[in-house]
Amino acid sequence: MGAWALLLPLLLAAAGAQGCSVNQTYFEIEENTKPNGPLVDIQVPEGQQVALGPQSTPDAFRIEGNQLFLNVEPDYENTTMLLANLQCRRGDTVVSQLNVFVAVRDVNDNPPVFPFEVKRKEVPEDTKVGSIVIPQEELAATDRDQNDVLFYTLREVTPGAGSVFSLRGTNSPALRLDRALDFDRSQSMTLLLSVRDTPKEDAEPSHSATATLVLEVQPVDRRPPWFLPCLYSDGSICVEPQYRGAIPTGHKLPAPLILRPGPIYAVDGDRGIDQRIVYSILQGNEDGTFVINADSGNLTMAQSVPSPKTFRLLVKGEQADRARYAVAQVTVEARAAAGSSPRFPQSLYRGVLALGSGAGVAVSEAADPSQPLRIQAQDPEFPDLNSAITYRITNNSDFRMDGETVRAAAPLLQAGVFYAAVQANNTVTGGTATTALEIRVSEQVPPPTGSPGAGGGAGDGGHQEDRRFSAAEMGALGGVLGTLLVLALLALAILVHKHYGARLRCCGRKALEPQPYGFDNKAFLSDNHEPSWSPAPSPGPDPGPDPGPSGAPAEVPPAPAVPSPPPSPPPAPPAPRSPRPGQAPGQAPEASAGVRSILTKERRPEGGYKAVWFGGSDGADADVVVLNAPVLDADGAGDSGGDFGGDSGSDSGGEGSGDEGADAAPGWEPRADAPGTDSTYI
Repeated sequence: MGAWALLLPLLLAAAGAQGCSVNQTYFEIEENTKPNGPLVDIQVPEGQQVALGPQSTPDAFRIEGNQLFLNVEPDYENTTMLLANLQCRRGDTVVSQLNVFVAVRDVNDNPPVFPFEVKRKEVPEDTKVGSIVIPQEELAATDRDQNDVLFYTLREVTPGAGSVFSLRGTNSPALRLDRALDFDRSQSMTLLLSVRDTPKEDAEPSHSATATLVLEVQPVDRRPPWFLPCLYSDGSICVEPQYRGAIPTGHKLPAPLILRPGPIYAVDGDRGIDQRIVYSILQGNEDGTFVINADSGNLTMAQSVPSPKTFRLLVKGEQADRARYAVAQVTVEARAAAGSSPRFPQSLYRGVLALGSGAGVAVSEAADPSQPLRIQAQDPEFPDLNSAITYRITNNSDFRMDGETVRAAAPLLQAGVFYAAVQANNTVTGGTATTALEIRVSEQVPPPTGSPGAGGGAGDGGHQEDRRFSAAEMGALGGVLGTLLVLALLALAILVHKHYGARLRCCGRKALEPQPYGFDNKAFLSDNHEPSWSPAPSPGPDPGPDPGPSGAPAEVPPAPAVPSPPPSPPPAPPAPRSPRPGQAPGQAPEASAGVRSILTKERRPEGGYKAVWFGGSDGADADVVVLNAPVLDADGAGDSGGDFGGDSGSDSGGEGSGDEGADAAPGWEPRADAPGTDSTYI
């Protein structure tokens, strides 16, 4: 009865009174919209007042007069619906109530967020290709914008990492392995994982975020030990070397054997694990001649070998955890040793060392600082017996010998050049040898130079050592090249002299013209193609030099004397024929056209051959006339004589002078092609 007593007046009042009203009770507004003017007008009956009821969203609305205002910027992430509860009252009595709803629409106003900034993940080296390295749940970003779809991309920071890892999908950030891992090539790879809340970067609005992924490769035991230096290595496999050495018969060497290409040494093929290697002899040492150090691999003799013999040992290098092992072959030849002394191939060895190096640091080659300096003497009669030779430095306490290697005996704190004497002692024969050592200590050791060679490095088995030419080899090469150049120049000079020497001497002041080599009579040429005898002087008066272009006599140098040749048999005389008209009695008849005699008492004007002309009387001069092709210029006569050592007006018989026609034999008359105008005289 009490409740009805309270409600009855309200019901009667509501039935008898009109309540508040609005023209719209539902609104949609985008989040972050700033309030601008009243949201709705409220119709309030006379005598009533409107107010916000307790069910209204706190602080979201206000009423001014009879108007409802939105009081805040709506945020979809905080609330998706705002409620305004309107109560109309008459005094303290609520006459009517109504609700106005404001729905908040979501907009893209929040960036995606990763749950981390830097994520590190250890990945085993033997992880199967195609496996998920990091699941999506660990990499997915979150976005407060509930309707946003996130898009992921992966970028490499470490070169090549983008080809090793990838995302499973654009909207699925799970990290997948696409290529097999290799700890030796890359121990750590860094990637950038980016996320965007729009399909395209240029969309508006668009938000993104970035996080860093660090993948640390964990090595696994996949490879056996590697015996160094590798004959071949591609970073994944190593072809072990064949070790070789020699020992003398009848002697037990106290020091470890010196082997080639180096001492027995193996490393774990998985450098990230780097297990210790234990050495042992598997086969070939049945008589117990050799002992191998389990830790160092040094091979020593336990007893002597009485007679020549070849040992083929199989040496095992096993990891200390006994998980993997490898086998190498060692060939040792026992030979009879001679009694000769060792010899050093070099009288001076040069090395370098960095300033401040401590005791035990190896001295490097001066020509190749990447390689240790090795000093090696050999027995000339037993070159392979290096194990019997020991070394020591006799006059310098700053350095010591460690086998064939030079090491610092104390810290080197002063720069400079140090010299030492290295003595080699053959423990079998007792012979000794000494060489000099020069070590330069400087702040900076010169970098290695040269091209890669074929050997493998002892550090990693995969790197190749450098092979270089020494200064002596380069000097020898330069000497050989220089000698070849000189010989080539000499050969060229001989060829030029042989073919063009006479022209250069005879025709130096006029253009060279082709000479009819087929008409040269070799009987008048010596080996060097020079004339071997000179003409007899003419008893006639000297007609004087030819006038020059101006009419004045030209200066003519005297003809040089030419030594006479040894006597040689004269050529066969030509067949007799009738003399020419006007020919002097006793003169030699003309030779036939086919065979021309070089001995004649008549000056032959024909060109193209050589002839010996004798005077018409017993006291006449004898000239050698070389009839060649006629010159083209008018000055040829004077030039040709001078070029050969004398002018045409010289004392050699008067040829070329203006009076030569008077001295000629009867019946001979000068012509345009006479020797005086177009011939060269000797």
